[in-house]
Amino acid sequence: MDNHSSSTPQSIPTPDMKINKYIAEFIGTFTLCFVGISAITMTSGGNLVAIALAHGLALVTMVSAFGHISGGMFNPAVSVGVLLAGKMKPEEFISYIISQLLGAVFAAWLVGMVFPHESLVAVKWGTPTPGANVSFMQAFIMEIVLTFFLVSVVFGTAVDAKAPKVGGLFIGLTVAMDILAGGAISGASMNPARTFGPALLGGVWEMHIVYWLGPIIGGILAAIVYKKFMQSES
Repeated sequence: MDNHSSSTPQSIPTPDMKINKYIAEFIGTFTLCFVGISAITMTSGGNLVAIALAHGLALVTMVSAFGHISGGMFNPAVSVGVLLAGKMKPEEFISYIISQLLGAVFAAWLVGMVFPHESLVAVKWGTPTPGANVSFMQAFIMEIVLTFFLVSVVFGTAVDAKAPKVGGLFIGLTVAMDILAGGAISGASMNPARTFGPALLGGVWEMHIVYWLGPIIGGILAAIVYKKFMQSES
C-alpha cells in the first residue's frame, strides 16, 4: 500500500497570510458595523444597553476569531496606535485602513438592503452623532477619552507580549462600557470606520471631523502612555 497519500496536509494550499490579514480586518469591521447599525435600527436608537451589547459582542466574537490573523483591530484609531507603538509595519498600515473602511461601507450598504429606508433615515443610518445640545468640544473630548480607554485595553490584553490570552472579551467589554458612558454625548464611536461607513451611505456628516480626530488622538495618547510607561520587556 502506498504510504504517500495525495490527501496529506502538505497537499492543501496555504493562503497568503498577508492577504488573510486584510480579509480578517474587512470581515471584522463589517461585522462590527453591520451588527451595530442593525441594533440601532431595530431599537430605533432608544435602547442604549442593547446597542452597547451588540457592539461589544460583535468585537468579542470577531477579535477572538481573527485576532491571531490580523491583530483584530477593526478600527483605524487602533491601527494608528499600534503603528506608533512600533507593533505594525508602516507598509501594512494603509492596507489595514482601506480594509477597515471598505468593510464599514459594505456593512452599511448591506444594512440598507435589509431594513426599510424610513427606519434607517429615522436613526441617521446608525451613524454616531452628538446628542441634543452637545457641543463640538464636548463630543470631541468624549471621543478622545473613550478611545483612550479602548486602545489602552487593546494594548494591555492583545498587543503586549505578556498580555493574558483572553481573546476579545475585555476589548468587547470596553466598547460596551464606553457606549454606556458616552453614547448619549458623542454616540461613542471610538472608530472612524464605524462612523464613515453609514455616513457615506446615509449622507450624515454631522460634526464628522470629531469622529476622525477624537479617536485618532485618543489612540495616539494610549500608544504614547503604553510605550513610555506600560510596555513589557520582550
